[in-house]
Amino acid sequence: QVQLVESGGGLVQAGGSLRLSCAASGRDFGNHAMGWFRQAPGKEPAFVAWISWTSNTKNYADSVKGRYTISRDNAKNTMYLQMNSLRPEDTAVYYCVADNIVTGTRPNDWQYWGQGTQVTVSS
Repeated sequence: QVQLVESGGGLVQAGGSLRLSCAASGRDFGNHAMGWFRQAPGKEPAFVAWISWTSNTKNYADSVKGRYTISRDNAKNTMYLQMNSLRPEDTAVYYCVADNIVTGTRPNDWQYWGQGTQVTVSS
């Protein structure tokens, strides 16, 4: 099993920044790729970004390119999402995901999900 716990969400004004963290644990956690999805009210989960185990590969949704940066510290089993120049449309619950077999931009590509952390951007 793999457990994922997000933190760092909150309320911020447009143009501001937040950094999300995701701590991974569990006996099955190993060389997992990790990523982020977000879900706005009334919408399906949407891909944000993912990062490979080695950090050599990163993939971002077009809507966040140039504003968000994904990173990880494998010694701490923790992944981060630095979010800059936040916009009201970035408001959503942000979910941490992990998988050691398949990576992609669809929710079904990812086996493990955290509980989510709320990010609210005011205009």
